[in-house]
Amino acid sequence: MIVRILGEGQYDVSDDSVAALNTLDESVEAAVESGDEATFRSALEALLAGVRDHGTHHPDDSLDESDLILPPGDATIDEVRELLADDGLIPG
Repeated sequence: MIVRILGEGQYDVSDDSVAALNTLDESVEAAVESGDEATFRSALEALLAGVRDHGTHHPDDSLDESDLILPPGDATIDEVRELLADDGLIPG
């Protein structure tokens, strides 16, 4: 799976890592729902770090389409609220 972090680039993430990323995604979603800015900020950073840790950087010159698009680390809680789907940022 190819995951894009806006403003940063794409990462190749194995399907085996999706469960771990979903756990991090649930924390982001809970923080957005509660409106807790501090928890949201740390949860979003943890999710993005999880993508970086579980993935490998996808070549910058590649034209491959992203399977998932995540907000940048400086996204606001309101911006992420608009991006959230029923399954969170990461479906599954």
